[in-house]
This record gives sequence, C-alpha cells and structure tokens, in this order.
Amino acid sequence: MANDNNGFTLWFTGLSGAGKTTIAEIVGPELERRGILVDHLDGDVVRTHLSKGLGFSREDRDTNILRIGFVSKLLVRHDAGVIVAAISPYRETRDLVRKMIGDGFVEVFVATSLEECERRDVKGLYERARAGQIQAFTGVSDPYEEPLAAELVLDTETESPEESASRLVEYVEKRLTTGTEGVPRATV
Repeated sequence: MANDNNGFTLWFTGLSGAGKTTIAEIVGPELERRGILVDHLDGDVVRTHLSKGLGFSREDRDTNILRIGFVSKLLVRHDAGVIVAAISPYRETRDLVRKMIGDGFVEVFVATSLEECERRDVKGLYERARAGQIQAFTGVSDPYEEPLAAELVLDTETESPEESASRLVEYVEKRLTTGTEGVPRATV
C-alpha cells in the first residue's frame, strides 16, 4: 500500500440483506489462509457491544459508524486486515471514515436491489418497516446513499457469495503486492 504498512479495512456497505456479512464470513478465513491477520467488525455485533444504547437516528447511526471507523484505524495502524460489514447508509459518514483510515480503506459496495433484499429477508424486517413497525429503516423510510466510487462493486444478484468473495480476495492480493496505485477501482 502507499503507506509503510500492509493494514487495510474492507468496508462492506449495502442494504440489509444484500449479503455483506455472508461474503465477509467467506473472505476472512480465505485471507487468514494466506497469512493475513484479520479482525471482523460486524455492524450488528458492534452495535450490541461498542455502541449499546444508540438508536437509529442519523446522528446515532453516524456515531456508530465513526466508532467502527476509529477501531478499524487502530487495527490498520498495526498491520491488521479489518473486515467491516455495516450498512453505513450515509455517503458523507463513509467518506469521513475513509479519511480517518487513509490509504488502507477499501470500500466494497454490495450492490443488491431493494426488491432482492426484501425477498431474502428471513427476519421480516422489511415487512415490519413497510407496516410502520420499524421507523427509519434504511431503504424503506430512511435513505441509503450508494457509493459513487467504491473500490469494488459486488453484484450478489448475478454472482454467488463465493464468486464475490473470490473476486475480493484477488483484489486484496493485488493491492498488497502492487500498492493502491496499481489496482484500479473495479466494477461488475
């Protein structure tokens, strides 16, 4: 990478049900098999432990994402690979995290249509949001701002989680061997 260490953060963003956690759970062990130290920060888990008590207002969501970004920055500084799977719906907040982490930030947009996410929704969250039982639900009653220039876009409607994970692992390997300048932003 452009800095003196090999730490990085793979920041998965996308709607609930897009496949962020599924792909992240495949990528982590693959990177570890290649000798890369990896820590996983899942949005739901972090919200339970690090951001307990926060609600779902824009301010609380931003606080949660910035906390995850701060922890990621600390780990990246020590050469860790960090995998973050968090909806992180607001572009401005993701950009703040990008600045906080620096060259080691890799935005991975898990691009899945709202219709497909609703179809996959085993917890019934979208149904409850549409019925007004969940307020400020991303994609229904609260916006999701797609990345404008993610390093990698994974379309989970046209490729399997394993195919998406394989492309991401390949991207990370290239990035670690050639640096950020040698790896262009990629899309499906």
